[in-house]
Amino acid sequence: MYMNESLFNDFLNSREILWTGINFSKAKFTRSAFNFTQEIMQHYFHDWNMLILNDQKKYDIRMSFRKPIMQYDLSAVTRANKNVRVNSVLTERINLKDTLTEEDICAFVPQFTFAAKQPFALTFIVESFDAVAKVAAVWVVIYKTDSGETVLCEQFLKVPSGIGTRNYWARIFYNILYDIKTFAFLRWENMVQNVAEAKDDSDN
Repeated sequence: MYMNESLFNDFLNSREILWTGINFSKAKFTRSAFNFTQEIMQHYFHDWNMLILNDQKKYDIRMSFRKPIMQYDLSAVTRANKNVRVNSVLTERINLKDTLTEEDICAFVPQFTFAAKQPFALTFIVESFDAVAKVAAVWVVIYKTDSGETVLCEQFLKVPSGIGTRNYWARIFYNILYDIKTFAFLRWENMVQNVAEAKDDSDN
C-alpha cells in the first residue's frame, strides 16, 4: 500500500468525503464468466455503481471512513467506464505479471481531477474479477480533488458470493467496506500516529 501520511492526517480531520464511484477502465475479467456483449458489460458497470448509491445503509461509506457527510459525483467514472471495450478486458486467466502496482495507481489517479467543494475523494479501481480463482482485486484510493495527488491506495483481495452475476461480484464491495470499517481504517490511523511519534522522538 501507499500512504502520504501528511495528507492522510488532513483527511482524518475532514468531516466529509466525495464518493466518485467504481472505475473499471483498468480491469481484467476472466472470459469464462464475462463473455458478454458490450451492452451487457456496460449494464453491469452501471449496476455495480448504482448499488452503492441506492443502498447506502448496506454499503456504508460514511461508517467505514468515519465521515458524517458523503457527497457523490460519478461523472468521471461514468465517462471512463463507457470507454471500456469488452474485447480489450477479457482474458482466459488473470496473470500476476499483469497486476497493477502502487506506482500505476498513483500515476493513473491525476486523470480524475475536477472542481469539487470537497478536498478529498474516494474511488475504487477494479483490477480484476477472476472467476477461475474466485477472487477480485480492487484498489481503494483516497485522493486530493484539486491536484489528483494520491493520499492512500491499497489493494484488497476479496472472495465474491451470492446468486447471479451482479450480486455475486457486488459482495466484494460490501466485504471491502466491512474490512475497512472493522480493521483497515484503524490500521491506517495507527500508521499515521506511529509516524508522528517517530518524528517527535527524532526532534527531541
